[in-house]
Amino acid sequence: MDGLPDDATFRSPSLPAARVPVRHADEVKMTPPETRPARIIIQDVAPAVPGGMPKTIDGDPVTVSATVIRDGHEVLRAVVRHRPAGGGWIEVAMTEASGTDRWSATFTCDGIGTHEFAVEAWTDRYASWCHEMHRRIDGGQADLASELLEGLALVDDAEIVTTGEPDVDAALTTFRTATAPQDERTEAALSEGVVHAMATLAPRAEGVRTPAHRLDVDRERAAFGTWYELFPRSWGGFAGVTERLDDFADLGVDVIYLPPIHPIGLTHRKGRNNTLVATPGDPGSPWAIGDATGGHTAIHPGLGTPDEFRALVAEARERDIDIALDFALQCSPDHPWLVEHPDWFSRRPDGTLKYAENPPKKYQDIYNLDFDCDDWRGLWDALADVIDHWIAQGVRVFRVDNPHTKPIRFWEWLIARVRSAHPDVIFLAEAFTRPALMYELGAIGFQQSYTYFTWRNGAAELGDYIRELAAPPVSLAFRPNFFVNTPDILTEYLQAGGEPAFRARMVLAATLSPSYGIYSGFENVENTAVRPRSEEYDDSEKYAIRHRDLDGPLLPLFRDLNRIRRRFPSLRRITPVRILSTEDDALMAYVRGEGPGALVVVVNTDPVARRVGLVTLPREAGMPDAFQVTDHLTGAVYDWRTGGNYVALDPGAAHVLGIRR
Repeated sequence: MDGLPDDATFRSPSLPAARVPVRHADEVKMTPPETRPARIIIQDVAPAVPGGMPKTIDGDPVTVSATVIRDGHEVLRAVVRHRPAGGGWIEVAMTEASGTDRWSATFTCDGIGTHEFAVEAWTDRYASWCHEMHRRIDGGQADLASELLEGLALVDDAEIVTTGEPDVDAALTTFRTATAPQDERTEAALSEGVVHAMATLAPRAEGVRTPAHRLDVDRERAAFGTWYELFPRSWGGFAGVTERLDDFADLGVDVIYLPPIHPIGLTHRKGRNNTLVATPGDPGSPWAIGDATGGHTAIHPGLGTPDEFRALVAEARERDIDIALDFALQCSPDHPWLVEHPDWFSRRPDGTLKYAENPPKKYQDIYNLDFDCDDWRGLWDALADVIDHWIAQGVRVFRVDNPHTKPIRFWEWLIARVRSAHPDVIFLAEAFTRPALMYELGAIGFQQSYTYFTWRNGAAELGDYIRELAAPPVSLAFRPNFFVNTPDILTEYLQAGGEPAFRARMVLAATLSPSYGIYSGFENVENTAVRPRSEEYDDSEKYAIRHRDLDGPLLPLFRDLNRIRRRFPSLRRITPVRILSTEDDALMAYVRGEGPGALVVVVNTDPVARRVGLVTLPREAGMPDAFQVTDHLTGAVYDWRTGGNYVALDPGAAHVLGIRR
């Protein structure tokens, strides 16, 4: 079917078909087109992400749908054709939701990387002829000789010598025998086997095909995983982190994320709590990347050697843990690029370099790269070389610092370039900006993104936010990662709520989002800010070395939640999720999944007071009228039912309820 018409027959949902303006006959004489237009129209193909690619996970079902229409009453057929990029096409028959003109089919992709799919439709002339024959028979028409000749012509055009099915071949022989009784020939022509053979083997009349749509297929960790962020200098460097890998694996950690591990500049080095003057021994901020010994491809000597880093990555991989690196596109004043490529940096009108700012925060120890410089192509290549370097060391996950402040087309190019050779690489966007821009970063390639979950603390606002993230078009390309805290973000809720607030946030993050993370210190309930109305930690680890260990009081809850997440597939994807109504506005309740494997989660978002009220489980949730549930956090057993269910939870406490079998 190569060479099928497409432009005249397919309309993208993001590019409506152009309309020809109506003019009077005396203004212009319109002539018919040079070629006959196709009569079948395919439109509104889904899944589709304007300007980007929908995402899926290797092994997950992909459902493609489209509206297929044609004038008249002919019978249509449609298929989805899919393949890995450059591979052979596989066809899956589509079915129509009766009377809707909406066709769909489901398939799974084989392997990760960019896949393609297209919808193809055609007129089944033989099935259309059969439809008319049935109408004639039902109407009492006796003489069908002429009609049988029409049907026989369609069979002859198909040039079917044999179908390989004896009964079908016998029916075709009967149909072709002009001396056979009309009733026998009619019965043979309309038999199920002949109709199927003609649908399968006959030429596809009036066939049309959409352009190929792309589909981004990732490995499981791109959608599901538990992240733990740590500063290796607070853990004894790479060797110290390596020694604790078994403990991280026991806790259920899937990704250990390291802030920048590169040399730190001396010029304008920050002191403790971001003071402008560093005292002797202050290590500086890891985001002030680069000194005379190297930049983005170098390792800070205080963390260990390149061999020790590679050993950490390899040892982690043996435990199915990814080591994620921070990709921060900025330099200290001492970075080699300042000398080698001075034109890569922004300058004021007086020629002085412009340091980074995020008002009211100022970063005098950091200079931003200038993506509008004349040598922007050289800059792009250099940054791609940085990623290639760390991939060569075994790294497959990158957390990207502030991607929303760099050109979107740069990220689109970089991610496509990297994943064409290494489709298992994952990019996490640390973007707290306008939702449209965050979602666009997902559409053009980022596998995951930080979110506004950090600041959504009430049950009502959480419910609204989850509905937004779990519904198309957002859910097609944007995968959330619910970090409960970061080195930059200690929310007022955590500062004021103490341990109950920390417990509530951990349960919410772990059961609402397939990917979530904590920054070390969360398990120790660290909640002291540097000053009132600030989200900065006092004695922030960004500017000081802390001596860390896995010894916090919240680690048992962390371990239990990760055990539950791995046990229940309903927590591996953001959908399906159903927000439940509650009598108490502090109770956040929802159902994750469907059927026997579903979980009902109820969290008291009030970190101060005990809350009591009914949680309503609607019949639409698909639960039995009455059943027992086990709380997988405590082991307690409760009676639940469709309708209202009494819940009483202490401050910050939660139920994670599974149906008892």
